Amino acid sequence: MELEYGAPLRPWRREETRRFLAREGLDYDESIQFTVNLLENDEIVASGSLDGAICKCIAVADEHQGEGLTATILTQLRQEAFRRGLRHLFLYTKPKNRRMFQELSFYPVAETPDTLLMENIKDGCKQFVASLKAPACTGTVGAIVANCNPFTLGHRYLIEQAASQCGLLHLFILSEDRSLFPAETRLALAKAGTADLPNVLVHPTGDYLISAATFPTYFIKDKDRIPEIRCGLDLEIFAACFAPALHITRRFVGTEPLSPVTDAYNRQLMAFLPGRGVEVTLIPRKEQGGAPISASRVRALLAEGRVEETRALVPATTFAYLQSHFPQK
Repeated sequence: MELEYGAPLRPWRREETRRFLAREGLDYDESIQFTVNLLENDEIVASGSLDGAICKCIAVADEHQGEGLTATILTQLRQEAFRRGLRHLFLYTKPKNRRMFQELSFYPVAETPDTLLMENIKDGCKQFVASLKAPACTGTVGAIVANCNPFTLGHRYLIEQAASQCGLLHLFILSEDRSLFPAETRLALAKAGTADLPNVLVHPTGDYLISAATFPTYFIKDKDRIPEIRCGLDLEIFAACFAPALHITRRFVGTEPLSPVTDAYNRQLMAFLPGRGVEVTLIPRKEQGGAPISASRVRALLAEGRVEETRALVPATTFAYLQSHFPQK
């Protein structure tokens, strides 16, 4: 057998890979950055890919099951990831594949009836959460998870309301870089915008809390259920790893009149978390000029060069950043 690599694959081979995956019940993921195929007589018999630190689209032809080809593919993906400076790897798969990937040194992070998240570091999620130092608190410990792309007065209002109801509030900012504002910037602006609130701690989410931008869908047949499945896994990770370790008993969310997807997420969150010991509090969105303040509204103004008009929508710390990084028309 022969190994073939592509970053990306040549177009004709990408189409062959797409057809091979389809025969094995998987979709080709367009976000793939690197692929390794195992060929026999120039026919694909096994394949696997990388998207950043996520191993994706791993498949072996039915007639070659039991020959150790999955291990061969994963070895090649690990080597390529290490060449790229990536040591912490993840994969999403069907729960029925748990044992197979455990035998190949991947460890479960969280599982739902539809999907399983695994990583190549044992108890990596627990280690990450343990690194988030927090002072002892005798009052309610709450949490907010947000992207803050960028940090607005809407975020500030939600945080103020939540902090007033807590002894300690954890604010988690999504760490993935799939937004207009880089993760490092979003985290810095959130810290600057809450610096005067003594009971608010701002953290990155690391690689664990999941957004629609990074959740793989290639192994999910019912595409209409993807938002529900993604949300279910995200909430399982929060409830299993984050909430117990940090003693979180309340999670706060803002009402979402603008995004049906986020609104559906909020409804699923309110249905799921109380059963895991986390109360959910919904806080009405802050408005300006008769409309909810939103990060998307700020981004739209920036795209039009109307930087000055964002002043009414963001804290002074965010506005100073916008003035220095975006042109004013």
